[in-house]
Amino acid sequence: MNKILVILFLLFCNFLLGINYAISEENKVKIGLLVPLTGDNAEIGKQIIKATRLALKDIDSDKLEIFPKDTRSDPNKTLRSAEELRDLGISLIIGPVFYENLLYLNEASDLKFLSFTNKTLDLPKNVISTGINSTSQLNTIKKFLKKNEIDKTIFLTPNLNYDLEIKKGIKDSKIRIFKKHFYNTEPTKLTKQIEEITNYEIRKQNLLDEITRLENSDDPNKENKIKNLEKKYTIGNVNFDSIIIADFDESLKSVITSLLYTDVSPKNKYFITFNQWFDESLLVETASQPIYYPSINKENLEQFKKKFFNQFNENPNHLSLLSYDLVGLIYYLSLKNKISEINKGFKAKNSFKGKIGVFEIEDNKINHKLNFYKIEEGILKEIF
Repeated sequence: MNKILVILFLLFCNFLLGINYAISEENKVKIGLLVPLTGDNAEIGKQIIKATRLALKDIDSDKLEIFPKDTRSDPNKTLRSAEELRDLGISLIIGPVFYENLLYLNEASDLKFLSFTNKTLDLPKNVISTGINSTSQLNTIKKFLKKNEIDKTIFLTPNLNYDLEIKKGIKDSKIRIFKKHFYNTEPTKLTKQIEEITNYEIRKQNLLDEITRLENSDDPNKENKIKNLEKKYTIGNVNFDSIIIADFDESLKSVITSLLYTDVSPKNKYFITFNQWFDESLLVETASQPIYYPSINKENLEQFKKKFFNQFNENPNHLSLLSYDLVGLIYYLSLKNKISEINKGFKAKNSFKGKIGVFEIEDNKINHKLNFYKIEEGILKEIF
């Protein structure tokens, strides 16, 4: 009799454990992860996986479970991997990394993708761009312009494949622009265009005319005045007080060099650019300082890099930080919504503070509330 009671008790315990297991599985948030694990971009994908593992460790909850799949940086493979995730009962996916891999994802309309891209044009309806887009950056620049009562801003954009994104960012942020110019990145053509934008030839001629006038005048101090003028390159001011340069790396430096050549200096005009990810080479370019730009929070980035390095003995790429935050964002939404309704959390107005900064979510769109920095005399300073 006692043996029968023991057996019944054990069966009952197993039954309860089964129920608890079923409940825990039902309440788990299953997240797909679409990243390149093979091919030229495999290292990017592997670092993103490490960052998501780090996020799970820091969250310290059994509620989240992540399922990585390879995209091979190929849109066809991306779609097949997404369908495999769907077969696992997953409807929310972080990734893919590259804009080109979104090509066929509208065929998986029942899935929602949090792509790493910062492009916002022509996205499939089931894809949310989570990168640092132009609207987020221009919203931050707009705040700086307003704070400093800067009224006449010209906007310089290279004739590259992201000019339409810039136009959309200008429209969405409602930033006031005095004039917009698109330039050729080829150095000779660029310099010629900057000369035209800054009225360089006219200002240069003004200087020569003034020297000639003084030479023919009876002014007793004309020799000293002429000597002072000969130290200058131009006379006359330009009709703007700040310049936004939507460029990066060596191309950005080429634009600044052309501006300096045409006698437009950051000492008397605001030079503003886009997120530079704290490019250290800008710290040594003293001729182009002060220079201003919006960015993610530097202190948070440094803390994340240190944590990542301590865990994996390597430095993370920038997408790793974004993937870390996206896991935290999904966990945050899971606390506010039922498991089956997490996707709806991207439609309602929400905000989430991550390592990058504040995610502002509404109507299936994500913008970032960024910080604003200045480099002056070789030192990076936070403005706000």
